[in-house]
Amino acid sequence: MSKIKHITIIGDGGWGTALAIHLAQQGAHVKIWGPYAKYLAKMRQTRINKKFLPNLRIPDSVEFVEQLSIAVYSSDLVVFAVPSKYARDVLTHLKKTKTNFSKKIFLSVTKGVDTTKLQRITEIIREQLGDVTVAVLSGPNIASEVAKKIPSSAVVASKNAKVAKMIQETFNTPTFRIYTNTDVIGVELGGSIKNIIAIACGVCDGLGYGTNTKAALLTRGLAEMARLGKKLGGKLETFSGLSGLGDLVTTSFNLQSRNRSVGQKLGEGKTIKQITSKMDMVAEGVETAKAVYNLSKKYKIPMPITTEVYNIIYKNKKPQQAVLDLMHRKTKSE
Repeated sequence: MSKIKHITIIGDGGWGTALAIHLAQQGAHVKIWGPYAKYLAKMRQTRINKKFLPNLRIPDSVEFVEQLSIAVYSSDLVVFAVPSKYARDVLTHLKKTKTNFSKKIFLSVTKGVDTTKLQRITEIIREQLGDVTVAVLSGPNIASEVAKKIPSSAVVASKNAKVAKMIQETFNTPTFRIYTNTDVIGVELGGSIKNIIAIACGVCDGLGYGTNTKAALLTRGLAEMARLGKKLGGKLETFSGLSGLGDLVTTSFNLQSRNRSVGQKLGEGKTIKQITSKMDMVAEGVETAKAVYNLSKKYKIPMPITTEVYNIIYKNKKPQQAVLDLMHRKTKSE
């Protein structure tokens, strides 16, 4: 199975840039597209993504392309690394380029759920671009650690096992171990819902609670993830893997985690508007909390932690009260 050589990254954030660095180091021909031409020009000149991945040099072989049609024209693999709330707009723009997408593979590395139609990113890709080949890459990955070659792992999921294997061969290195899976729904949902639980764990940090509280939230949060994931067609065992438990642990405990940090500030008494107004990077859990809360209501799946995170963010509920309400729920068996 040969590696894919011509790759476009749609999205110039931290994760997209880290993957571009990683792939270029393996000899791939990599292009990056971003929404702001001036920022792309700056990165082309300095070889640094100062806003999203500072202090890491981008290889000279990586191209920065302002026009989306040119960026994807000659690529065999299109890595979609756009925050979920912008996904539909970018894909609508991509559709208008009238590119032939039939022979391209689209790999989503976005960890979020659309709030308008409650869709996963691969669903939006196929809605906008037609019956294209899609896959998902997810796992417990801090972007800077992957770019620095700190040993990491991820899983790629596709219904087409041959496609998953090709992407595995393309991304796998001695410092970035890639596994394959066929459960696209489970892998995609695990990487998305865990951000909500990470916000809850951050709230506990902000309130000054200890590891007992965070461990309980993480464990019960994983149960919530699996309940909804199974209802939507995912496999239970997927949520015990890299894109479920693995990603949940990293995001809930790593001090660099945007979602955990947002939760911490909420626990300290700041409002979500105060927090996000000072952020360049997107904390996906904020939007995903709304989408997953609505999914839980639609499918009548109990998700008490998600509900309380939603209430804190969108209903201005006091974090201390949210924790009390979780602890005072009716007792039950595990």
